[in-house]
Amino acid sequence: MADNNIQPIFILPEDSRRTSGKDAQRMNITAAKLVAETVRTTLGPKGMDKMLVDSMGDVTITNDGVTILEEMNIEHPSAKMIVEIAKTQENEIGDGTTTAVVLAGELLKKAEDLLDQEIHPTVIAKGYRLAAEKANELLNKMAETITPGDSKTLQKIAITAMTGKGTEHSKEHLAKITVNAISRVTEREGQKVSIDTSSIKIEKKIGGSVEDTELIEGVVIDKERVHSGMPRLIINSKIALVDCALEIKSTETDAKISISDPEKMQAFLDMEESMLRKMVDKVVNSGANVLFCQKGIDDLAQHFLAKKGVFAARRVKKSDMELIAKATNAKIVSNLQDLSSSDLGKAGTIEEVKFGDEGMTYVKDCKNAKAVTILIRGGTEHIVDEVKRAMQDAIGDVAATLKNNKAVGGAGATEVELARGIRQYADSLSGREQLAVRAFADAMEIIPRTLAENAGLDPIDVLTDLKSKHDKNIKWAGINVFTGKVMDAWKEGVLEPLKIKTQAVSSAAEVACMILRIDDVIASSSGGRNMPPGGGMGGMPPGMGM
Repeated sequence: MADNNIQPIFILPEDSRRTSGKDAQRMNITAAKLVAETVRTTLGPKGMDKMLVDSMGDVTITNDGVTILEEMNIEHPSAKMIVEIAKTQENEIGDGTTTAVVLAGELLKKAEDLLDQEIHPTVIAKGYRLAAEKANELLNKMAETITPGDSKTLQKIAITAMTGKGTEHSKEHLAKITVNAISRVTEREGQKVSIDTSSIKIEKKIGGSVEDTELIEGVVIDKERVHSGMPRLIINSKIALVDCALEIKSTETDAKISISDPEKMQAFLDMEESMLRKMVDKVVNSGANVLFCQKGIDDLAQHFLAKKGVFAARRVKKSDMELIAKATNAKIVSNLQDLSSSDLGKAGTIEEVKFGDEGMTYVKDCKNAKAVTILIRGGTEHIVDEVKRAMQDAIGDVAATLKNNKAVGGAGATEVELARGIRQYADSLSGREQLAVRAFADAMEIIPRTLAENAGLDPIDVLTDLKSKHDKNIKWAGINVFTGKVMDAWKEGVLEPLKIKTQAVSSAAEVACMILRIDDVIASSSGGRNMPPGGGMGGMPPGMGM
């Protein structure tokens, strides 16, 4: 006889919440779509900005995708996966974050329609993977080759990256600076190109206008000379880089010195002075007339250095020391006793420059400098910050182009051509994967559609015009958001690195497939907050809210 009083078995804590099947899929897709919708309005030259206010009241105004997503502190696990795409795109190229996120959101939106038609998530995922492989193959075929010395084309790529990011009036000037900076830090070994973008330091200073932004062939550090008696300007400088202190060392353990005789006290002080004088003499005898110290410099040592006409700065950041070493061919010395003339670097000019009450030190006119500085100027802190983000995007784009010498047209041209090619590929498939591949092709059109919407144009009319031009084999037909007409993106100089598109398509497809394959969400809760019925986004447990 069956026992009707069997107690239910709980395998999860009582305050856990489990959402499975279609509810879990809908919840995850909704979260990802919301992230994509948040940044979608920032895409393109006519994209709008977001104002982000953090818990401390600090304000950030930007239309940079990854900055927006990081500042939003998103917590929903599926939404976090979309943020990861943006971070990957930023780390790999430095630009195209919004494109990658918007594509991922649209892929999931199209997948939702297929799920409504009872198509299994694994079938959709398989179709998306096939389409992504085909997309990368088509992108590599359609890309145009850029010659490394073609600075005009590289400047066009930099201008495209900066358009719509608060640098409109100065983008030609900034693009020229970007290309020059990249050329300084590019090293070639046969066919192999090595570009260390970390050797391009971007320093900000409020004041002046964006047009006053300049490229310094050397390094600018946010430090002043330590003593007013030191020279403000040194020509033909010989630079010592020291990462030990020019101070009297204190003992590791607590120690007490007992002095019974006043003469001994004086002898003790004289000994300290003698030690500091020896340290300064060591610097001077090496032939150095400039000293950058990573640690502290004693007041008395500062006085002795000033008497000897040496320019000195203290507590210089390690990263700045390494850049100065690259720019001047100096060696960083850890023990002052080992300092010799062979460790010194050379620069044409060392100068302290005042900006209002604050000073900065220029290490410039370096011969064959392998480190350069872009000093960004602007009227307010928000303008300077946004110009910096635009410059970082441009640097990333130019570097990505030079690494494989391939570029594609912008303005939505690449995506429309890609959608056309993927649809033709879909016709060659049989089975339900064909529907997923077609959905992937439709998702590609979200980029030109969004560009048109953000410019206040009719997206249906724009897409119809673009498709008809592409059907006539005009592969770089894109949307001119300023006139509303179709243009040849390549001829108009709207260019982007191939790497942006391949990375964005691959990342978006991978994360869409991963989210689609999740059919169960088990969330542990604390503090009595439970996931709402249907797996909505409000009132979710910690780590599950957005």
